[in-house]
Amino acid sequence: MIELTLGEVAAIVHGRLAHADAATPVTGSVEFDSRKVTPGGLFLALPGERVDGHDYVPGAVEHGAAAGIVTHPVPAPSIEVADGFAALAALAGAVVPRLPDTTVIGVTGSAGKTSTKDLLAHLLGALGPTVAPPGSYNNELGHPYTVLRATPKTRFLVLETSARGIGHIAYLTRIAPPRIGVVLNVGSAHLGEFGSREAIAQAKGELVEALPSAADGGVAVLNADDPLVAAMAVRTQARVVLVGRAADAQVRASDVELDDQGRASFTLDAAGEAVPVTLPLVGEHHVANALAAAAVALECGATPQDIAGLLRTATPASRWRMETTERADGVVVINDAYNANPESMRAALAALARVGAGRAAGGARTWAVLGPMAELGADAPGEHHALGRHVAELGIAQLITVGDEARALADGAAAQDSWDGTATRVPDTAAAVELLRGGLRPGDVVLVKASRSASLERVADAITEDDRSDVQGNGGGAG
Repeated sequence: MIELTLGEVAAIVHGRLAHADAATPVTGSVEFDSRKVTPGGLFLALPGERVDGHDYVPGAVEHGAAAGIVTHPVPAPSIEVADGFAALAALAGAVVPRLPDTTVIGVTGSAGKTSTKDLLAHLLGALGPTVAPPGSYNNELGHPYTVLRATPKTRFLVLETSARGIGHIAYLTRIAPPRIGVVLNVGSAHLGEFGSREAIAQAKGELVEALPSAADGGVAVLNADDPLVAAMAVRTQARVVLVGRAADAQVRASDVELDDQGRASFTLDAAGEAVPVTLPLVGEHHVANALAAAAVALECGATPQDIAGLLRTATPASRWRMETTERADGVVVINDAYNANPESMRAALAALARVGAGRAAGGARTWAVLGPMAELGADAPGEHHALGRHVAELGIAQLITVGDEARALADGAAAQDSWDGTATRVPDTAAAVELLRGGLRPGDVVLVKASRSASLERVADAITEDDRSDVQGNGGGAG
C-alpha cells in the first residue's frame, strides 16, 4: 500500500483513533489474517463464525502492526469504524487515485476468472510490476484487499470481480475504476440467485459499463463466441476487442488441437500476425482464457511473439484448478475442486476424457469424483442429471458422486443404456477416498470436482499423498 499516516487513514475511513498517535506511519500491507501482518501494516479485525478478529489485535500490534481497524474498542492502537468492510473499501478507493501510472484491469465471467487472472499476471508481469489477487479474492473483501497491495511502482493491477446480485460488480468498479474490462462468458453459476442467464449477463455487463470511453483509453475485451457477452458491446463507450474462434474476433484462435495429456495448442491470430502457441495447462477451455489474457497484454504493449513465448511457460498459480499430479504408480490426479458449475464441470470432464484416451492403450481407466454444484436453485436436479448423462456420453469408466445433493449425477449416468461404466454413490469424502484406494490401478486418471462447499480437495489430497507404486485395485463399485 502507499504510505499514509494513521491520522490520514482514520480520516479516509471516517474512524476514531484510539490508543494511537495520528502521526504514526502506515508502511505495510492491510491484512485480515493476523498471521500475515507485516511491520507498519494494518490489521482488519473481522468477526468470524468461530473466532473474533478483535481478540487478535493486541498480538498483531506486538508483531509490528501500526494499528487495528476495529468495530468496537480494543486495548491496543486502533481505528474504530462502523463497518470494517466499508472502511476497507473506502481506503482502497482513496488509494487508487494516488496510483496514476497504474492500469487497472477487471475480469469477470461465470467460469475461468481465476485462471484468466493468473494468465494475465503472468503475461503482464513481463511488462512491469503487476499485482493480482491470490486465489479467488473477488468479492467485497478480497477486491479492496487486492487494491491495497498496489504501490506507486505497480504498473498493472489485475482485479477479479464476482457478483451475487445486480449491482455488485458496479460497486466493486467504483472502488477501483478499470480502464480495461474482460468478460469471459455467461453461464449457469449463481443461476439460483439470478433466476436466468439473461439476469447474469445484466450483472456481468456492469463491468463494461464502468469503463471509460474509447477516447479516454477504455477497452472492453469480449468473448465473440458467447452471444450474451458479445451483445455487451452496445453497453459500453469503450473500444471493443472481440476474442474467440469466431471469424470476426480480432484476437483469434485457429487450428486448435489437444495432445494426449489434454493440453491445447493453437495458432494465435492477432495484430496482423499468426504465431503458434502451446499451453502447458490441462483442458481445452484454457484456450478462451489465454485469448482474453492475450488481448489485454496486446493493449498493454506486448507483441504476439512475446505472448506466445510467455504462454508456453504458464503454470497454474491458484490451487485446486486443474492441478495435475502424477503419482509414482502412474495414477494421474486432476484436482479441480475449488468450485463448479455446469459449464466448468463439462470443461473438466472433457479434459478427463482426453487425458484418459491418451492412456487407454495401457489399460488406464477414467474416474470422475464429483460433488454437488451449488447455487443452481430450482434447476439443480435437472442440471445434475444432465451432467450425469454427459459423463456417460464421454465414456468415463467410473463415476463416484459424493453426498446426497450429487445423487442425481449418478442417476443421469445410469439412465444411459449405452454406458458400460459404473456409478457409485458415497455419503462423504472419507468414503470416496476409501473407494478409490481400493479401486485405483496404476495409470488410471482421476478428476475431482465440486462446488467449494463440498471440500472435495480432501479427496484429491488424500489419494495424491498415497503416491504408492503398489496400489492395486479391482475397480468396480456398487451403484
